[in-house]
Amino acid sequence: MRNETLHTEDTPASLVGFQPAVSTAGHAAGTLIDKYGRHVTYVRLSITDRCDFRCTYCMAEEMTFLPRQEVMSLEESLQVAQAFVSLGVSKLRLTGGEPLVRKNVMWLIERLGALPGLENLVLTTNGSQLDRFAAPLKAAGVKRLNISLDTLKAERFQAITRIGDLSKVLRGIEAATAAGFQRTKLNTVMMRGTNDDEFVDLVRFAVEHQLDISFIEEMPLGEIHGRSKTYISSEETREMIGRHYELIPSTESSGGPARYWRIPGSESRIGFISPHSHNFCDSCNRVRVTAKGELYPCLGQNDALSLLPVMRANGDEAALRQAIVDSMGIKPFGHDFTQQMNNPQVVRFMSMTGG
Repeated sequence: MRNETLHTEDTPASLVGFQPAVSTAGHAAGTLIDKYGRHVTYVRLSITDRCDFRCTYCMAEEMTFLPRQEVMSLEESLQVAQAFVSLGVSKLRLTGGEPLVRKNVMWLIERLGALPGLENLVLTTNGSQLDRFAAPLKAAGVKRLNISLDTLKAERFQAITRIGDLSKVLRGIEAATAAGFQRTKLNTVMMRGTNDDEFVDLVRFAVEHQLDISFIEEMPLGEIHGRSKTYISSEETREMIGRHYELIPSTESSGGPARYWRIPGSESRIGFISPHSHNFCDSCNRVRVTAKGELYPCLGQNDALSLLPVMRANGDEAALRQAIVDSMGIKPFGHDFTQQMNNPQVVRFMSMTGG
C-alpha cells in the first residue's frame, strides 16, 4: 500500500478556525465531535491484514502482507481501544483481514470485553474459525457477530473466496447459534453476474436460521477496475426480494450504516448498506483504525493519521488521545464512490482498512 499523505478538505467558511474538541453543545462531555458536528461513537479496529480467504472484492490473489514490526501488537491495539473509549466511543468492531487468524487473539478480546465504558463489542468474521471460537467469544463479552456470506453454492463460494470452504462457514454459523449469539448478521456483497441470482435464497436461509442479513453495494476500493459492470443498487435488490417477501421499512438501527426492513412473521431483519445510492455520510458516526495503526476518518478517502509512531515514541496516553482528537479535523463531509467505479481513487484494498 502506498504511503498516504494528510490533506484536509476545503473547510466551509463558517467553520474556518475550527479546533477539534472532545465536547460540544448537545453532546455528552468527553465525546469526539468533528467539524460538522457529527458525534463519533463507533470505531472499527483492524487487528490483522491477513486472512485465510482471498475474496475477489477484498484483496488480490497474491497479497503482500505487512511485516510483523509494522503491525500493531495486541497490547497496542488494546491501548488504542482504551483511548477511544475514554473519549466516549461506546461501540468497537474488531475486523481484519480475518481477526480470528491473529495469534493469541483471545487475549485481546477478553480484555476488551471487560473494558469499562465499552457498551458494544462486536466482531466481523468470514466464519471459517467460528466452529472453535464461537463459545470463547461469547464468554469473553462479544455481543454480536457479522459473518460474510456471499453465496450458498460451494463451487461459487470457492470461486469468490479463491480458497474458502463453504462447509466450514456453515458450521461456524451453527456454532455461533449454539454458543448463544443472537442477532447474528450475514453480510452479502452484491455482485451482478456473480451472486445476484441467490439473493432470495440468502434471505430464505437467514429467515430459516433466525439470522439478520445485510446486502452491501460493492465499493471501488483497491486496484480493481470496471466495477460499474458488476454494481447492483440496493433498490434493485430490494425490488427483487420484494417479489418473494413482503418488506416493511423499519426504523431500527444497529449503530451502523444499514437501513433495515422487516418480513412479517419473522424476527430476521433485512438490511441494505448503500454507500453509492444512499450514502450515509451526513450521519456518519465512525472511524477506522488499520492493523498498521493508521486512523482513517473516512473509508472513501486516502487521508489518514498514523497512531503507531505516537504510541511507540513514548507510550504517552495523553499524546495518543490528542492525536485521536486532532483526527476529527480531517474527517471529510463525505465520499463519492459513484464517480470512482471504473477509476478507484482509494488504492488500498478493503483488507487493508478493515472493512
